[in-house]
Amino acid sequence: MAALTERDRAVLALEARPWRTAGAKERAIRAELDISATRYYQLLNALLDNPAALAADPVLVNRLRRIRERRRAER
Repeated sequence: MAALTERDRAVLALEARPWRTAGAKERAIRAELDISATRYYQLLNALLDNPAALAADPVLVNRLRRIRERRRAER
């Protein structure tokens, strides 16, 4: 199992924060990670399948996995 990179940890930390508006989250993604929102969500999705991410923050990763699966089932 590969360890998480600093960017991986930053993505998880950003996702764990509460957001009042989507715009605030989008601005934080650009300002703190210097990546586009599209790239952020690509990285986040990959992290959800990474065992190291699950070990680092099991509550967050499992919650996001459930959300992802529910959205897939709705399609």
